[in-house]
Formats: sequence, C-alpha cells, structure tokens
Amino acid sequence: MNVYRLPKAVEFGGLEYSFASDYRDILEIIEYLNDASRPLYMRWQIAVGLFYDERIPDCHAEEAMQYMAEFISYGESEGKPGPKLMDWNQDAHFIIGDVNKIAGMEVRETKYLHWWTFLSYFYGIGEGQFSTIVSIRSKKSSGKKLEKWEEDFYRKNKDKVDFRKPKTQEDAAIQDYFTKWL
Repeated sequence: MNVYRLPKAVEFGGLEYSFASDYRDILEIIEYLNDASRPLYMRWQIAVGLFYDERIPDCHAEEAMQYMAEFISYGESEGKPGPKLMDWNQDAHFIIGDVNKIAGMEVRETKYLHWWTFLSYFYGIGEGQFSTIVSIRSKKSSGKKLEKWEEDFYRKNKDKVDFRKPKTQEDAAIQDYFTKWL
C-alpha cells in the first residue's frame, strides 16, 4: 500500500471497487467492528458492506476484508497487540479537539476528509488532555506508579480515563426487551 497516495478504490479480479474513504465512514465501520453485542462474523459482514460501494463477489471476500483492514490501519501491519489505550467513541471529544488544532480547521465541517489525512492529523497530536488520558491508561495497564498530579487528574476524571464496559449480547437482549415495553 502506497501511503503517499490517497486510495479511494481497489482492484479484485480485474474489476475496480470504490470504497468509503471519508474519516466519518471509517469511524462508523470501526464502531461496528468493535460492537460486542453482535457476533464477529456479522460485524465483519456489516463492515465490508459499509466499506465497499458495491457488493464484493464471494470469491474475493477474504481479499476484500484484508484490504479493508489494511486501509483502516493506514497500511501498517498488525504487530503484537498491546493494551487498549484509546477508544474512538469514548475519546471522541478529546480527539476531535486535538485534530482540529493540528488541522487548523473544524474537521467536522469539511464535506470530505480522507481517512489517512485524518490519521495524519491524529498522529500529530502532542501534549494535551487526550495524551494525558492515554498516558495514565498506559501506566495503569502496565502497573506503573502514577505521579502525584496524575493521581489527582485520575481521581477527578475517572469517568474519562476508565473505559466504559462494552455492551454484551446479553446486555443488548435485555435492553431490547425493555425498549419494547417502554
């Protein structure tokens, strides 16, 4: 994958398939991929359906999923997974604020912003509340002692630092049950 170009289509079996490349579309796809209330195969089916503008033939399904995963990860191969340090949904307010600062504009106002451009802005985030939250999460997950000011920040912002519990299939079923009756 050539990261010096901004791809919007890919070729499988001699046919070109365009795909969703706007950052908002990719964040929606990531949300579906992370939705623990659905079985994994269903999450991938939904994600592929949202990513590609047209149906991918079954003979190219695995290749299509692989390309989508590589595109979302900015062409980087997956290494050894580390602890979870961020969540696109939970941290959205902090991410958007810092991305806007790097981009010099309100990115939500743009009609289109390629996912890789958004990631470039994201990778440029420096010191700020988001980096503080990620740093505290990193220290807590590796058992390192927090500095005094970090302990104070954590105590005051525990709801921002701690990850929310993911919704399970059972939670979703219970919520659906109560939704029907309300």
